[in-house]
Amino acid sequence: RLPAWTPATASACSLSSAAPSIRLSPAARSLFDEPLAIAVQGLGPRQPVTLRASLRDETGELFQACARYQAGHDGELDLAHCPALPGGSFCGLEPMGLLWALQPQKPFWYMVKKDMQRPILLQLEVFDGHGDPPGRLLAQAQHERAFLRDGVRRVPVRDGRIRGTLFLPPEDPFPGIIDIHGYTGGGLFEHRASLLANHGFATLALAYYRYEDLPQEPTEIHLEYFEEALNYMLQHPQVKGPGVGLLGYSKGADLCLAMAAFLKNITAVVSLNGSMAITIVPLCYKDKTIPVLAIDEQRVKVIDSNILDLSDILMSPFQAPGNQSLIPIEKAEAQLLFIVGQDDHFLKSDYYATEVCKLLQAQGKENFQILSYPGTGHCIDPPFFPLYPIGNHPILRKRAVMGGELGAHSKAQLHAWPQIQAFFHKYLNDN
Repeated sequence: RLPAWTPATASACSLSSAAPSIRLSPAARSLFDEPLAIAVQGLGPRQPVTLRASLRDETGELFQACARYQAGHDGELDLAHCPALPGGSFCGLEPMGLLWALQPQKPFWYMVKKDMQRPILLQLEVFDGHGDPPGRLLAQAQHERAFLRDGVRRVPVRDGRIRGTLFLPPEDPFPGIIDIHGYTGGGLFEHRASLLANHGFATLALAYYRYEDLPQEPTEIHLEYFEEALNYMLQHPQVKGPGVGLLGYSKGADLCLAMAAFLKNITAVVSLNGSMAITIVPLCYKDKTIPVLAIDEQRVKVIDSNILDLSDILMSPFQAPGNQSLIPIEKAEAQLLFIVGQDDHFLKSDYYATEVCKLLQAQGKENFQILSYPGTGHCIDPPFFPLYPIGNHPILRKRAVMGGELGAHSKAQLHAWPQIQAFFHKYLNDN
């Protein structure tokens, strides 16, 4: 069991009592999606230094960011007030740049986080000068980045057919959210659900293929499985009704929109870079099957080193015969929030969201809003998750551009996260 997390301010360790020291707030531990204030004291007047942040994920892969700074006349360096100089991972006044700019040292690597009960250890170092390689080590500190606030419970769910993990805040019933991930490798992804639970939601991270006894390579997906998960949440004593929220990323987003179209008691849906049509695997519900949106492999672009750009391979859902792949989103009674990256190369999610909202508006509906982010790619994670600009495409199963520019994408993750929470709090708590 983790010790209690408490916000505090204290000096981190330094190499000796006479050496400069790193000051962090909170001092020893913070939640992974929360900011961390970083300052260095005890430097020489106007001393040039390089700051480096490092962490290793659960596979041991290293992520790093560095920045060049100059201390003030008093030897103090506070990242909230001092701009980073050119030559590092970022420049300008970026108090949290060392966190959002973390990048894998192994190319094309996604940060693996499976065990939500173990914090990630962040290492901070201060080096003399702006050299490459860095100069003498002046100070260092370690800080834990946790995924569960004290008192939040992680409960494995094996109920009927459903497989997942429920994260429960302490005490009173809380609004419920089902979190459904994309179609990249299958399994169970808990990082987003665990962090949401810290903000007052009972959140179910739901697996739907290649996990335990679930299908390994489904040829179709049955909405009845997700209906069972919905009923599980509606009947849970610590889930506040009468409705549930859905949060879907990529393929998970089109599943959430289909749930909202066909099932009752869904109050609010957030779509992260999703489609308005069924993709990858056909969706079945009762006696109805929605076929997948067709692809045109002639539109594949080769970038370099066998990396593909597949942004144009999906046909328009409006050009498919009879619009058969379209999700009947106009049937949804839930409030809808579409979060899209304008540099998404997996799906034209900006286009899809705009077209969905035009369709809804034409029918006199007002239950939608769009947050559209420039320079933002496909993989929108909670704040401080490293940018993942190239990944394996779920249809062609080849390495492909996902998109995103480091600064813009990371700041979009920072901005979107509280918007998601506010949206769910508004529509799940007011009912």
